Formats: sequence, C-alpha cells, structure tokens
Amino acid sequence: MALMAGKPLFTDDLTTKDYLIVKALRSPHAFAKIVSIDTSGAKLVPGIECVLTYKDVPRIRFTEAGQTYPEASPYDRYILEDVVRYVGDEVALVAGTTEKAVNKALKLIKVNYEVLTPVLDFRKAKDNPIVIHPEEDWTAMMPVGGDNRRNLCATDGYTDGDVEAVLAECVYVVEGTYHTLANNQAMMEPFVTSTTLDAYGRLVVTSATQIPFHVRRIVARALGIPKSKVRVIKPRIGGGFGAKQTAVSEVYPAIVTWLTGKPCKMIFTRQEVMIASTSRHEMEVTVRVGADKNGRLQAIDLYTLSNTGAYGEHGPTTVGLSGHKSISLYGPLKASRFTADVVYTNTMSAGAYRGYGATQGIFALESAMDELAAKMGMDAMKLREINIIQENIPVASYYGETFQSVGLQRCLKKAKEMIGWDEKYPAKDMGNGKVRAVGGALAMQGSGISGVDQAAVELRLGDGGTYNLLIGATDMGTGCDTILAQMAAECLECDLDKISVHGVDTDVSPYDTGSYASSTTYVTGGAVIKTCETLKKKMAALAAEKMDCSIDHVEFDGSRFYSTEDEKEISLTDLADASHFNRNDVMSASESFTSPVSPPPFMAGIVEIELDKETGQVEVIDYAAAVDCGTPINRNLARVQTEGGIVQGIGMALFENIQYRDDGMMMNNSFMQYKIPTRIDMGRIRVEFESTYEPTGPFGAKSIGEIVINTPSPALANAIYNACGVRLRELPMTAERIKMGMVALEK
Repeated sequence: MALMAGKPLFTDDLTTKDYLIVKALRSPHAFAKIVSIDTSGAKLVPGIECVLTYKDVPRIRFTEAGQTYPEASPYDRYILEDVVRYVGDEVALVAGTTEKAVNKALKLIKVNYEVLTPVLDFRKAKDNPIVIHPEEDWTAMMPVGGDNRRNLCATDGYTDGDVEAVLAECVYVVEGTYHTLANNQAMMEPFVTSTTLDAYGRLVVTSATQIPFHVRRIVARALGIPKSKVRVIKPRIGGGFGAKQTAVSEVYPAIVTWLTGKPCKMIFTRQEVMIASTSRHEMEVTVRVGADKNGRLQAIDLYTLSNTGAYGEHGPTTVGLSGHKSISLYGPLKASRFTADVVYTNTMSAGAYRGYGATQGIFALESAMDELAAKMGMDAMKLREINIIQENIPVASYYGETFQSVGLQRCLKKAKEMIGWDEKYPAKDMGNGKVRAVGGALAMQGSGISGVDQAAVELRLGDGGTYNLLIGATDMGTGCDTILAQMAAECLECDLDKISVHGVDTDVSPYDTGSYASSTTYVTGGAVIKTCETLKKKMAALAAEKMDCSIDHVEFDGSRFYSTEDEKEISLTDLADASHFNRNDVMSASESFTSPVSPPPFMAGIVEIELDKETGQVEVIDYAAAVDCGTPINRNLARVQTEGGIVQGIGMALFENIQYRDDGMMMNNSFMQYKIPTRIDMGRIRVEFESTYEPTGPFGAKSIGEIVINTPSPALANAIYNACGVRLRELPMTAERIKMGMVALEK
C-alpha cells in the first residue's frame, strides 16, 4: 500500500542540493589507447569540484559482477584506464555543483586517442591476432578456463557418456545453430548511486542495487580501502531484472567522494543505460538431438559461444546455464555433452539478465525439439511428454542432483488444455490471408546457487508483541519483503501487519548474497523459517519461567503462551515487556540458510499467434502458461511475476535487438530505436499453477523469478514454423525475416 501511495523513497529522493553531480566522459571509439588527456579547461568551469582521469585513481583490477567471493568473473578493469574497449567506456569523471556546469566541463576535456582496430564479431574473437585484454595483471580468482591473450574470458562444459557413439546409433538426429542477440533489461529506474562520508570518515554508498553486500566488497577493492570503511544502503528500487546485479555506477561517485570528502550522486541517463551498462549475453548455441524410432531421446550435445563484450562481468557463470538448464529438461539420456567458450569483443559488457543464460539455451533446445518432432511426423508436445525428466533420477547435466518435485507433466497437460492444443495444432488458415497457429515450449531454472548462496535474517520481539524482521535480501519490485513477512507471520501465527520488514543496510542487516539466481524465496525464506523456530523456542522458555511450569507443557497460539497442565497463560505483549526487565538474554534470533541443492521450477508455455501471410507480421493472440514453482507463497505476486516475464520474453523474441555499426557505435540507444512490447503487443496472457511440494523449500516452495521468461522465444519460433513453414533460428523474429523466409520457400 505504501508503494501504491507513492511513499517509499528511492535513491535520488534521499539526496539534497549539496550533493555534487558526477558524470563520465565516454569513449567515442570501440577500441583505442589514450595518448594524452587535457582537463585544464574543464577545471576552470565555475562550480566544477574535480576532474579525474586514469592518472588520479587506483590501479587495481576488479570486477563489477555481483557474485559471491571469490568471484568467478575475472578482474579485468580499472576505475579508469588509458585504454578504452567499447563505445561508451569511461574516460574521465567530472564532479560539479550543477548538471549544467558538469556538461560544459565534459565538452572541454581534450583527448588524443590512438584508434585501434576493434573486434566486433564474436565468432571471430577467439584467438584473433587483435587482443582486447593483453594486460599482465588480468586475474581470474577461480579456474574458469579463461585466457585473456586468446580473447577467452572463460570456458565451460561436461561430458556424460559417449555422445558421438550414441548419436550414431540414433534413428533420428537433428542439428541446428541458434543465435540470440543482446537485450537491454529496460528497467524503469536507471542506475542511481549517492555517496557521502559519515562522521567517522566511512564511505556511505546509497544505491539502487540488487547486491548490497557485494557492492561493499567491489567498492572497497576498487578504491583500495578496507571493507570496514564502506557501508551500503539499499532504498526502494525501481526494477532491476539482473542489470543491478552488476555494480555499474557505484565506484564512480564513490571515488570522487573518497578523494574530495564531499557528497556525490551519479544518475545514468537512459542513453547511458543503453550504451554503457550491461546487456544480456549474445549467444550462438549449436545443438544436436538424437532419438530412437519411438521418439525416446538418447543423446543431447550442446555447444555455446557467448559474447561477454569488453569486460567479463558474469561471463563465466551465465554461459553454464545455457547447457545445464536446458539439457536437464529431458532424460534419462544415454549420453549428453555441453561445451562453451566465452569471448571478449569491443562491444558493451554483457551481464546478468533474468533467465541468465538458460533463456538462450532453452530457445535452442526447444526449437530443436520441434524440428525433431517434425522430422518424425510426431506431435511436438507428444515428443516432450514421453521424454520429460522424472523425479528421483540423478541428472548428470544438473550437477548430479536428483529432483524431488517435478510437476512438468501436469504443467504441459494444463497448458494444452488452456490453449486448446488438440483442436488448434498445428495451424488453421483463416481464409483472409492470415493463419492462426500454436507453438509451445518447456523450461526450467533453479532456486539459488547450490552450495554457494547463503542468506541470514534476524527476528526481534518488540514492544507490544510485534516483530521486527531484518533481512539482507533486496526487494526490487519482486515482492520479497511481503513474501518473507508472510512466511514469518505463518510461522508465528500472527497477522501480517505484526511483522515489520527492514530493508538492507550492510551495517545492520544480516548477510545475504543478494537478489539474483531466483534465490530469495527459497534461500532467504529458508532462513526465515529457521529463525522463527529459534525465536519461538526462546520465547517459550521465557514463558515457562514466568508461568512456573515445564517448557514441555508450553504451547503458543500466536497471541499467548499457555500451559497444557493448568490454566496459566501469559500474553505475547506481557512476555515482550517481561523480556525487557532484569534479563541476561534477549528475545532475538538469527539463523542462516544455504542449500546443497537447487531444486528447479518448471514451466510449460503455449502461444497462439495470427500470422499475416502478406507481410509476415505476427500478432500474439493468447499465451497459456502453467508453472510448477513448488507451493506458491503468494499466488498474486507469483502470477504477476509470470505475466511480466512472459512479456519480456515476447519482447526478446519479436522486437528487441541491440545492433552496432561497423565502428562499434550502438544504434539502439533509446526507446525510440530499441523496441520493447507495449500492452497492445502482449495479447491475452493466462497463468495457472500446478503446485508440487519441494521438501527442501520453505513451505514446499521453489523459485519463480527467472523461469517465466524462458518459454516465449521457442514457443513463438515453433508457432511461426507451424503457421508458414519458416524455421527462424535467430532472434528477434521480425516480420521482415518471416516474409523473407516465406519468399525463399516459394522459390
């Protein structure tokens, strides 16, 4: 209700007029060396506090990727450097009292560049004689198979069984290469950070971030100061979708404040968000799928080439999901293999985006599944039905985990019923130059990162019998503050308004890895349940003492503790008061949760389209989605998460397309050029839940955040093929590409 009323404060709402405005001078070249830089004219502009270049900042390699330490992403950037690696890379920082003064100063900085030949085609990047990161101090904290002198950020893969031998024995084999382009997260609030020094000389960073604790570490390393000198506060966030899992803006005002002692803020323009942040990784996925004469899958072989851009943020981690969370949909398989290369290019750095690599891999595999069905003359959904992964079978492609809750068969059945698959498949000519067709896809994701992600919460009994829940998880519009409060209220048998949730402050909040990898409900929720149980035991012990009875006979109904032996009782309010008088303990508890497994949610999505045979234009008529996210904690929030993810997936499939000129300049640098879906592009979206009970999850829950974006691209590709016979293996699937494909078929 507070959000609906416009009450929550965002980062910029918390700043005052005395904050310096910080902006970056950005490179006009895709690859260049700075020969000289003259800032004397800029420094003379009235109101300018400082101008910083690579000569003025620490020379410490770091990564902006917000991942658990030690980070998998390589340390391959400085705050500012004498080499720029993409159009938009930071060249200098200017801080001043007004935006007008800063903009004027930026124009007066004179830079002499030695322009270098860029590498823009990621297919040609590996072992290219042009080396994007030749530096000696390039460092990988983990063995991710990177080699900067080969333009390799990372490699990945696994092998289970003899793939070549099994494929050779298959009756049916299909092979295809599928290309997904970079996409911008297009969140409403841009990157916003303010910084100041407190009374003790500590750097206070207030930022719209998904990763407060990682930001603290990243800023401390980049500035060369102890983490104890950095405090990070996360206010309300206006969306992230993974973009704010990277510390895109934080280090720049931080270095200005640290050097000048003055408060600063940096707000990215929409153009800067587009050209100088991070996008989804462009990937080219080659997949081979083999089946026996009955349609049973025998082997899957998948290779991914991923473009991390100029820097390696999330490059080593994103690529793995393209294989692990696509192949694992099916089985058991006789053999499977996944290999991957992640390469540097002179384009904007890629990073995290909802789906995190699984989206690209699932587009490839689910398209190939339809191609296999067509080759066999089998209903595409029938092929899936007989191959869906089952419970209690070790899955080699998913790190050997065994799934304990798989509702995918029911999801597929439900989605087919919702759309009327049997009546509409594959297509119907409407007789007016248009064809209606259906297409579908399956998807899976994960629930946090197994053996890595960790979350803690603290719960305090307050005056009046209310509770304060301190969390380190980041609500960015996902509703996690509400969901975690609901869990606590359920455990404590009280009304939701008795739980006050407090946002993230790294000085106060318990540690949480952050809001990413679909982890909050599963991981932080697990911490909430453990903490509630611990606090209930402490409260019961105090109640037993006050009632002078055995703790074994104490019961709690949410408002009072009572003895089952007699009529003694004490209200929660009185217990709270008693806990503050002459005590050596406190009614507070804190527990942490991590999991050795990452139980996947599942989804079936089926779309009905209408295709204009004259123009190739596609209209989304109906989208039916059935989701297994375990037991939904809040069905309304889960539903809107699903609807939003489907819309983003439709945008990726049909409209969104980051393009570069031959000189490396991005052509889609505003919403005038970068098309995202509007309400009229969505069609009808319907969502149902096929609940399972995940025994390792809180109240049986799994994740919901990322799975929902993964089915639209392959479902739409499959529907387009059913409508006109054109198989598109590259996104976005524009009307022009469809029509050109139809013309080619006619020839």
